[in-house]
Amino acid sequence: MKWFLALSLFALASLSRQCTKQKIDKTPVCIQSKIDSIKKLPKWNPPAEVTQYTYNKKTVYLFSSPCCDQYNVVYDENCQYLCAPSGGFTGKGDGRCADFTERAKLVRIVWKDDR
Repeated sequence: MKWFLALSLFALASLSRQCTKQKIDKTPVCIQSKIDSIKKLPKWNPPAEVTQYTYNKKTVYLFSSPCCDQYNVVYDENCQYLCAPSGGFTGKGDGRCADFTERAKLVRIVWKDDR
């Protein structure tokens, strides 16, 4: 009986950890696919990073650029390009979300290339 109780408690604890992990890590498949594509390339300098934000009441993902004078781009949950808040020749992005720095709320770092 003790073994059954111990086994049941272990199974319940494992299930609760899995549920918690699934709730925390809700990276959309298309965003993960973009990350996987970056992983196939040589490491960037500075290292690639994907950060999740809430912007205009939507979940968005900021992808860093591989180098200088390139846009850092923002995609929505469906991988639709929204804007580039920074980067490019001027460093000010494409101008489509000039208020991103002030209005976007950091949620988490989804991935950082630490190879």
